[in-house]
Amino acid sequence: MTVCLRPARVLDARQAGEILHLFNTGTEWMPKLHSQAETIGFCGTMIDRGWVTVAERDGRVIGFLARDGVDICSLYLRPGETGQGVGKHLLDRAKSESDYLQLWVFQANEGAQRFYAREGFTEIARSDGAHNDENLPDMQMIWRKEMSR
Repeated sequence: MTVCLRPARVLDARQAGEILHLFNTGTEWMPKLHSQAETIGFCGTMIDRGWVTVAERDGRVIGFLARDGVDICSLYLRPGETGQGVGKHLLDRAKSESDYLQLWVFQANEGAQRFYAREGFTEIARSDGAHNDENLPDMQMIWRKEMSR
């Protein structure tokens, strides 16, 4: 089945919010701070701002990437969709639109760290988590087009 990338629409907020909520509730180390309704609202706000690209298969949103300029704010896939190139496809789209990208990833999310490192991101800073809502230690990673050549 072919995956299609497209700008998110208002009605995608429910599916994007469900994906993010499933990550939050299904990840043992992640604090449970928001209800599914709050998470859907958050995704709706990102969509309203024009930040979100969705990956869709057979009319169903299976992942999304939210980007505010050079800042990747979110990249999440529906459970069962990892390891199939969907995240790389979303990230490649963002890379094609910018010469530089940056993001923060939780230190506990080792799978995401490995993914971003494979995709040419390098760590530049670590924090104790005081600046994120979850208060979890995280790390900043960057990608530069010239670094990946």
